[in-house]
Amino acid sequence: MGDVVSTHLDEGRREMISARTRQVMAEFGKVYEQQYAVALFNSVRFEIEGGGNAQSQLLHRKDPLQDKSIFSGDLFQYLEENKKWRNRFIYVADSYNISYYENKLAHDRGLHPKGVINCAGYKALTSMDEYLELLNSCLSDTKAKAGNSPFLKCASSYLLILWHPYARHHYFYVRTEKEQKKWLAVFQDCVRHTNNGLSEENKVLTPAFTDSVRLYRQAKGYYGTWDMMCGDPPRILANLVMETLHQDLRTLIGPRLKGKLQQRQRDWMLISDAVYRQVLAQTRVQYEGLVQTCEAKRPRLDASLRTDMDQIIASKEHVSGRIRALVHLRAEQLLRSNVQPYITSILEALMEPASRGFFEVREVLFREMVEVSKNTLNDGGKEALGKHMEKISMLAFHPVKMQSCYEKMEQLSLEGLQQRFEVSSPSVFIQRAQILMREQMDNAVYTFEQLLHQSLEGQSGEQLYKIIQHCQDRVLKKYDYDSSTVRKKFFREALLQVIIPYMLKLLYPVYSAELPKFKELIFEDFSCFILVENMFEEVVLQSVTKDIMMAVKEAAVHRKHNLYRDSIVLTNSDPNLHLLGENPIDWAQKYGGGEEQAGLGNRKRRQVVSMIVPEGMAPLPYGSCLEVPGVEEIPEENEAQLSEEVPEKPLRTLEHLHQQPLSPSKSTALKEPGSPDSVDGIRQLINPVLEIVVPLSEEGDDPVLTNGMVHLEEGQEIKAITTVAEVLPGDRAVESAIQELDIAVEEDDGERLVECAVDSDVELVPPSAYSTPRHHDDSGFQSPTNEHREEEEIQPLKEELRAREEIVDPEQVMVTLEQEDNVSNDETGETKEEIAEDDSDVVSEI
Repeated sequence: MGDVVSTHLDEGRREMISARTRQVMAEFGKVYEQQYAVALFNSVRFEIEGGGNAQSQLLHRKDPLQDKSIFSGDLFQYLEENKKWRNRFIYVADSYNISYYENKLAHDRGLHPKGVINCAGYKALTSMDEYLELLNSCLSDTKAKAGNSPFLKCASSYLLILWHPYARHHYFYVRTEKEQKKWLAVFQDCVRHTNNGLSEENKVLTPAFTDSVRLYRQAKGYYGTWDMMCGDPPRILANLVMETLHQDLRTLIGPRLKGKLQQRQRDWMLISDAVYRQVLAQTRVQYEGLVQTCEAKRPRLDASLRTDMDQIIASKEHVSGRIRALVHLRAEQLLRSNVQPYITSILEALMEPASRGFFEVREVLFREMVEVSKNTLNDGGKEALGKHMEKISMLAFHPVKMQSCYEKMEQLSLEGLQQRFEVSSPSVFIQRAQILMREQMDNAVYTFEQLLHQSLEGQSGEQLYKIIQHCQDRVLKKYDYDSSTVRKKFFREALLQVIIPYMLKLLYPVYSAELPKFKELIFEDFSCFILVENMFEEVVLQSVTKDIMMAVKEAAVHRKHNLYRDSIVLTNSDPNLHLLGENPIDWAQKYGGGEEQAGLGNRKRRQVVSMIVPEGMAPLPYGSCLEVPGVEEIPEENEAQLSEEVPEKPLRTLEHLHQQPLSPSKSTALKEPGSPDSVDGIRQLINPVLEIVVPLSEEGDDPVLTNGMVHLEEGQEIKAITTVAEVLPGDRAVESAIQELDIAVEEDDGERLVECAVDSDVELVPPSAYSTPRHHDDSGFQSPTNEHREEEEIQPLKEELRAREEIVDPEQVMVTLEQEDNVSNDETGETKEEIAEDDSDVVSEI
């Protein structure tokens, strides 16, 4: 990867990229310094004169995601370095940046993530065909087909792709469709939030920046909306540089790329990402310096504004009147012939999906509040209420539950109108409406919390259901009013964004030569606050504003899509409600589950979206990094199973041993050989061990086996020899022991451990006085010598053998078994059986 980037991005080309970035930032900086003074003037004027929009009925919380995280879980990520899939733990914090870690343990320990994805400018895709269509635009001479996956082989059809026109692409996959839908909703919410990176709270920096970008692009001939106006200011400026630089580099480097189609596409993506990161680092530093320079001038500009505000306003109105008189006739003619006939069509195209989306927000809110009422009534008490209110508190930031609302707006289509008015795509309007939906949902939920908390004070639990119902009705009424107000404002802004660039593109070339002469009418002291270009845009805006306002008003008069008339003002039944919206309510702490949640909150953030547990599929083990090399491969077996101990079965008495046959059961014989479930199982696969259980023969010194030796396959060892006293005739005892050994050896194929006493139907003898419990060691693979030396200590040995410190090969051991004489009880007629516990009853010969 480094060779490709360094080959095509040598020092000369990198210096060219830096020079282009400095040039764009220098041109933008001049425009920004002018627009900063204009934005400061508008802010101070609004502060002095007052005015603004109607007061909202719903409350607004300042930091809704405080001490919250959005989502976390495991995904398989494609690594371009080695072309393999690896399991990663994904964590989405309240900043909506996607951080991926080696595993969950690395995140819990506070280690640095493997990488962080800022989703501004990305698109979340689930279709390979759609991705290939976007990928074809990377290189003009390469066209990939749907049947040829670009260097990407996946073991699952549930893909998740993050595509960016300039930055690196990211590939993920999940195991089920349910997981894919949930992760897609999370990724889309991350894109939606990070695209909205300009704070509306800052009344100076944000307007100055947006106007500067718009005027800079218009000077280059780009009018209308811009899809890459997304992210924070440094990222938007990097997109501004890449808008022209990317095409030049593609023409310069594209023909020199070697290899097959997939390799050329991959190399170009790596080169483009390296260029984008270089440009972004440079724009971030230069933008911060530009803001510091303007902020240093702010005290002087602010003092001048407050001193001469009246004179500045009078001078601006005088110059605006002169410009209006110049462009009025042509603007009116253009408006009547090319704009007015389409205003109603544009408005209808915007109102239909937007109103359905806001109505879906109301439905989701209503269902959740009804669910709270039902659950509280069924479970009873305020403790249950606290539990359910804790869940509904983050409803607006739950991407899965809000997905149905967002999908309504994604149906927006501006076919025909989009080409006529040169709107690049409707994505700008879609994302803006979705952001407003989320804000309205959060305002409604927060207002419901405050009203309910206020109403519960001093009330008994018997009135709980009625209180919830009353608060629910009040919130829905407030939501309907605010929803109408927000939608009407959105429609007006969207119409202006569509129409104004179209009119400016047709009018500005006509009057551009005459506008400079109006600068002579402005006092030099006020020239930084009054710009001719801004006043020309304001004149054009004022010429079309009246028609836009009338179109929206007419839609409200006819009650289309539940829009309220401007004359309708909702009586504020809660005059002190806005005084309550200061501190968030911890429902779990106050009404139920407080101790548990409090202890949890100190450890980790509360998560908005619940984890996914697919049905019939075990979760990934501890977030470990599983590797999936290709399509033919499947994820590795659960690594956690390798560390689990095999539970030992309880030892059974000698009396039970006589009641059960020593031969393996039928179920054991029919069982298919499987993979080992423990570390011991793997050790015994490598070095098979036999545990032999034989009865004592009736003859004292004669060995049980015919030749005194045990037949072993290659690689097998004797693990333990356990003697069992059994009352059988002499010949039957020998035959039974031989038969038992034959069965044990025949069943062992060298692949797994064969023990005659493992099956559930076979009883084990109790441990002798010298034996110790067996312990599994999961610390890793051990050498066979050490392993069997520990197990040999379990065997009961003679005192004479204990004194000898000589290591004996187990394969050279002959075992001679003796049996005590049966003692008959004349009085009862019963036969007593005893296990020889004395060392003299067992003789080992070498």
